[in-house]
Amino acid sequence: MWSALSNLGDAALTMPLAVTCAVWLAMSLLGWRSATSWLMLLAAGALMVGVTKILYAGCGVQIRAIDFRVISGHTMLASAVWPMALMLCLPANANRQPRVALAMGLALAAVIGTARVFDDAHTVSEVIAGWGVGSLVTLFYVRWKNAPVLPAKLRPLAVASLLTVSTLAYGHHAPIQAAIEMYSPFLCGRGV
Repeated sequence: MWSALSNLGDAALTMPLAVTCAVWLAMSLLGWRSATSWLMLLAAGALMVGVTKILYAGCGVQIRAIDFRVISGHTMLASAVWPMALMLCLPANANRQPRVALAMGLALAAVIGTARVFDDAHTVSEVIAGWGVGSLVTLFYVRWKNAPVLPAKLRPLAVASLLTVSTLAYGHHAPIQAAIEMYSPFLCGRGV
């Protein structure tokens, strides 16, 4: 069960989902600049994850006192992408829609993070860091640009496309971790 939940945060699913969200953000009332802003924030979050993974895998950097090695990428992506997908899918009715979608998306990301802990992929501190970074990505975006609102006639298409991408990508695994483990020693000067 935990692996099935964990798969919802894999980059093989969340990255195509993020691109689909960006397309719908561009078609929302906020436009392409808004979509680009969200993708840049997401890239900044991913960069933070990548830096910690490279520092740990290649240089051995960790904080033993809190059992922290790396920021959980699954949890960061889940807490950044799923709230956005839900904001695009749920009907807008006054001020309730963004809060409900954000709460549902962040709760799902917390469950995905919990799955990562139970799968022994991450520690609690790593999942909290991932959830925090991903949450900041989306919350900062909403505070800066406002919650996305799709015209009502486009929402069924957005829902269908997001479900299709999720269904097709679910269960696949991005080879990012293997690449980090292979190349990080060279980046830290420990390569052969």
